[in-house]
Amino acid sequence: MSEASQALQRIARGTGIIFIGTVISMLLGFISRTLIARQYTVLEYGVFNLALTVIGVGSIIATLGLTNSLPREVAFYREREPDKINNLISTAMSLVAMSSVLTVMAIVISRSEIADALTRTETSYQLLKDALKVISLALPFSVLTSTVISATRGFGRVRERVYFQNIIYPVIWTSVVIVLVALNLPFLDIFRAYVLAQFSVFALLLLEIKRVRLFNIKPSIDMNLGKHLIVFSIPLMFTGILSFIMSWTDTLMLGYYKGSEVVGIYNAASPLARLIPLFLNSAAFLYSPMASGLYARGKLEEMKRVYQVLTKWIFMLTLPIFSVMFLFPEATIRFLFGSKYLEAALSLQILALGFMFHTFLGLNGLSLIVIGDSRFIMVSSLVSAGLNVLLNALLIPSYGLEGAAMATTVSYFAGNILSSIRLYQRTRIHPFSSNYVKPLIISFLLLGIIRSLKLKVPSIWHAILILAIFLAVYFLLILISRSIDKEDIELLLTIEKSLGVDLGIMKKILGKFV
Repeated sequence: MSEASQALQRIARGTGIIFIGTVISMLLGFISRTLIARQYTVLEYGVFNLALTVIGVGSIIATLGLTNSLPREVAFYREREPDKINNLISTAMSLVAMSSVLTVMAIVISRSEIADALTRTETSYQLLKDALKVISLALPFSVLTSTVISATRGFGRVRERVYFQNIIYPVIWTSVVIVLVALNLPFLDIFRAYVLAQFSVFALLLLEIKRVRLFNIKPSIDMNLGKHLIVFSIPLMFTGILSFIMSWTDTLMLGYYKGSEVVGIYNAASPLARLIPLFLNSAAFLYSPMASGLYARGKLEEMKRVYQVLTKWIFMLTLPIFSVMFLFPEATIRFLFGSKYLEAALSLQILALGFMFHTFLGLNGLSLIVIGDSRFIMVSSLVSAGLNVLLNALLIPSYGLEGAAMATTVSYFAGNILSSIRLYQRTRIHPFSSNYVKPLIISFLLLGIIRSLKLKVPSIWHAILILAIFLAVYFLLILISRSIDKEDIELLLTIEKSLGVDLGIMKKILGKFV
């Protein structure tokens, strides 16, 4: 089996585990937020979300971009200078620890100004001011946990991410929320509970790292390694901030131009569309260390093969999610949010196109990080974020919901095209193998045919039935067009071995079309 096939199989296994962990995390997160929303007033729930937003921005700054660069750096040093791994990780942890303390101090000192800028009433101002003083204490534990997990990514491990971020933390957090609600405790106690949950997860993670002896962490900074990490990572920190801006610009500017009611309708579409890159994001976790290892060994052709086959897999897994939202937006929104949000149907279609475009070009941005081009990622993100703000300002006054959706979609198109062009210029890597182009053409034709029929779908169940027929025809045409790669068969064999089942008939069918 080639190195590319081995990397693909590790990524595929990791993607499945990460996906399951993400679903568990999302479910528990929904439960905890629902409990908080029901227990406290609308104003208090709004303050809770504002406090989390401030901490989110603070966390991006405090990590200095190291959580994005560390998987690549650890994978590189494992290949080239393995004796420096402990110093590398210790340096990163020490830098993040110092940065997080400074960030906490900045938030605490400026909490009055932050609260004044984000609130409109005296009650909400005082609540947010008090909340920031408490919740800021969780920031060092949160960012250090993320940094340790980023280091484990460099070893090609998913265990720590799934166990500690996707399961243990949500379980602890949901449990303390249940206790708070059961005991009817005051609102500010929710932030003390948040600090407790973040500290508990960080302490448990350190004990696990010590138990498995993956690496040793000590409070020290290697100046040469530190300088290298900072120079490479700072552009990624700004990229994180710009991505945050991209995520919230449409919502904030809709609120400014059209009011909170329109924002509420739009947020029936936006969170749904953001589910489309779920498989892409899951695959990204192990793609970075696997691709970094290949790149460090000069295996650029193997890296290209991994990129192409993985992009095809991600597209085919994502297609059903996209198809439901794009073909049947009314049925999807009616089922999940009710008829009063149907005004967001066209916005959902537009946003779905944007996030699917982001998916079908593959992990272009992450690949640029792998080859060390973090500055271009920052430039690309700056162009996307700037274009997003400009288009929202131009389109929302005239087109409302659809204007915000178009602005976001065009911005994602622009950013991904820039990243893909740069990746091709630097490495000649692109996703468009012949066995990927054929499924793309088939999917576009089938989606176009179904859209042209203008089917009236009364419920989500009718939509699912049509989708099932669509997917059956789609996969039949993929077989007929011989779009099966040998890596697809190898993955099937791995699944067969892992599940302990006989997939002989499927193997014979696929084998005839390789």
